[in-house]
Amino acid sequence: MPTRPNLRIGHVAIFVRDLDKMRAFYTDILGFTVTDEGPHPVASIQMIFMSSNPEEHHEFVLLEGRSEDEKYSPAQQLSFYLENLDELRVLRDRLVAEGIEIDRYACHGNALSFYFFDPDGNYLEMYIHTPWYIPQPHGVPFDLSLPSEEIMRQVEAHCREDPGFMMETDRQKQARETMPG
Repeated sequence: MPTRPNLRIGHVAIFVRDLDKMRAFYTDILGFTVTDEGPHPVASIQMIFMSSNPEEHHEFVLLEGRSEDEKYSPAQQLSFYLENLDELRVLRDRLVAEGIEIDRYACHGNALSFYFFDPDGNYLEMYIHTPWYIPQPHGVPFDLSLPSEEIMRQVEAHCREDPGFMMETDRQKQARETMPG
């Protein structure tokens, strides 16, 4: 029996200014599905539960009630995982077609990401994993317009130059030795 629970992040909930606008963005642009919606059981506000995974009832929840005069998002960023570079490109192209500006592209070594703001000003990251690890924080630009093979070749070469480089599988093995499981 473990001496402490093995916690994992299950979902994120954020307060928003315009529930309908944010619902449209997260469903129509990002592709989430509304799984349930209705009034909060305690507060007098509406909630929308969303998921992109049939095995998870909700991964993301929108709640009305964010103040109009709030000047910043209380979350530094919200990050969403994609499977591969092709999915990253498809989503980037969809966002650009909707007039959403990509703020930056970053190679973190262990991930490739791009960042932008949702309609409420929340900073979003879309990312994929790589098979490599270098110590974090780390971020250098990369060019998503290159062919996937070339991007991955460049990322691997960049990672191998870092003295902390290792394969992600080795990092995971080390982590298993220090984390409950």
